[in-house]
Amino acid sequence: MKTKKKSKLPVRACDLFAGVGGSSLGATQAGVSVVAAVDNWDLAESTYLDNFKGVTYYRDRCENLDPAELLKNVGPIQLLLASPECTNHTCAKGNSERSERSRRTALQVVRFAAVLKPRWIVVENVVHMRGWHRYYEWIAQLLHLGYNARVQVLNAADFGVPQARRRLFVICDRKRIPPRIVASNRSKLRTASAIINPNGKYRFSPLEETGRAPDTLLRANRAIKSLGGKASFLIVYYGTDGAGGWQRVDVPLRTITTIDRFAYVRPSASGYELRMLQVPELKGAMGFPGGFKLERGTRRDRIKLLGNAVCPAVMKAIVARLLHSDEGLQGINGNGIR
Repeated sequence: MKTKKKSKLPVRACDLFAGVGGSSLGATQAGVSVVAAVDNWDLAESTYLDNFKGVTYYRDRCENLDPAELLKNVGPIQLLLASPECTNHTCAKGNSERSERSRRTALQVVRFAAVLKPRWIVVENVVHMRGWHRYYEWIAQLLHLGYNARVQVLNAADFGVPQARRRLFVICDRKRIPPRIVASNRSKLRTASAIINPNGKYRFSPLEETGRAPDTLLRANRAIKSLGGKASFLIVYYGTDGAGGWQRVDVPLRTITTIDRFAYVRPSASGYELRMLQVPELKGAMGFPGGFKLERGTRRDRIKLLGNAVCPAVMKAIVARLLHSDEGLQGINGNGIR
């Protein structure tokens, strides 16, 4: 008589600083069941719940939540995802004063991990987080809890996302050294042209129209001089990027931020014309599928949600590798990091 195999229960996850749900989506695509999420923005909450039904959502600061109460309400957690506040780490802040309170949100990962005791932790942030004066202390606290850790900087473009977005990932495992995450699509980069809708759905205006900022024209003229007079291109409409303020469309889009940053410029019969990239295009550049609902708030709100998000494809690759890795316990085991 054959005995039935017990069905394997899905890994259960909690997403701290969940935002619009990029990490949750990637983990879900990797086979994880996300059961709880935390964020303090009402628009993030409503958008998240549009896309993730049945998740227990806490709209509050992590500092105000009791992880023991969360554990009591939702049950065991095997995977903790977190994207602590990054604004006060990023170089985009320039020389402005940094908020230490914002930076300290990373310490909530330690507080929740100490109570929830998940097998795995994945923390995402900007690369400049490594310059925080408490960065190594924070890593040491995770190691003290018994985790093995691997730190990697991953570029979303290497995972099939049409955007060059480098982010820091701190990957932890209680039982073994976390595996190295290997890019899955490095030889087949998707480009900005893949997300641009060229069919005339969106309204253009003349590049040379009255009142156009001189810096905008300067960036566009740099591109025209470099590419000739027949090519489309993108310019950085707001802010600077240290790379001349423009880019080709046959390479991945540069990093999306929380502001309406990129304009698409193309030649026409009457001269060059310009429009900003639209929310559906930016959503595609982050790697969110077409069916992902992003319909609430103003245009500015939705761009902010996207700029703060984690690219799902990267998180999917990380979580899938963690869940299915057979790597042994060689190397460090709670006494250092890789």
